Amino acid sequence: MRFARTTRRARSRGLCAAAGGAALLLALGACSSSSSKSSDSSKPSGSSSASASGPQQVSGTVVVFAAASLKESFTALGKDFQQAYPGTKVVFSFGGSDQLAASITGGAPADVFAAASPATMKTVTDKGDASATPTDFVRNQLEIATLPGNPKKIASLKDLTGSGLSVVLCAKTVPCGAAAQKALTASGLKLTPKSYEQDVKSALTKVELKEADAAVVYQTDVKSAGSKVQGVTFPESAKAINEYPIAPLKAAPNPSGAAAFIALVKSAEGRKVLGEAGFLNP
Repeated sequence: MRFARTTRRARSRGLCAAAGGAALLLALGACSSSSSKSSDSSKPSGSSSASASGPQQVSGTVVVFAAASLKESFTALGKDFQQAYPGTKVVFSFGGSDQLAASITGGAPADVFAAASPATMKTVTDKGDASATPTDFVRNQLEIATLPGNPKKIASLKDLTGSGLSVVLCAKTVPCGAAAQKALTASGLKLTPKSYEQDVKSALTKVELKEADAAVVYQTDVKSAGSKVQGVTFPESAKAINEYPIAPLKAAPNPSGAAAFIALVKSAEGRKVLGEAGFLNP
């Protein structure tokens, strides 16, 4: 009997020990689970390897060659880009699209080319210097820029052909100059300007400095000049609207930066900035 009682007590102690062990394991498991949840909750919401690696993949300097008429809007987008990708820097080279295209085909290092016409972009693609098919992102229309108050009472494209007027055009090889010539030809008009300028900003500056009575530029340039000039629209401009293509370059030192900048330009934010500058949708 004593042996039986001893055996029963031993079994009882064993069961208690097992129960205690199970309880301990459950407690440890709960602690481990709580610790894991606590650890997970300390991570930023929505974090993942994909999202974490997104912005970090874009770094360094992004060099953008862009038509002079894009100066104001692209400068604003460049600041937005640098805020979106801390530590990056966007460096712009603005000028006549034909000169920029010549620089690219001549070996100038750049990541992105934004031209003011398909013809100037074709110079680059024909040489195999674009790494992807260019896409049109905006359009632009011509306008006459006159002195504030329009003292010469210019009301049409034909008025520019009158004697006694000092008129400036972009060079014929520059998109704004080619568009002006197209509008003049479509209207059967001939115009001998005071000078041909190498980019649209140079043509506009002649009027701002009162070195010319008028210049045929883009409506975006008239808008960016504010009170320095006065704009005169003319119906013939509808026959010479320029499409603006953009493309990453084959020898881009920063291809990921090029892709990210182009994505920004074509995004809703990019369209808003360009639209506010007076550009038309593609």
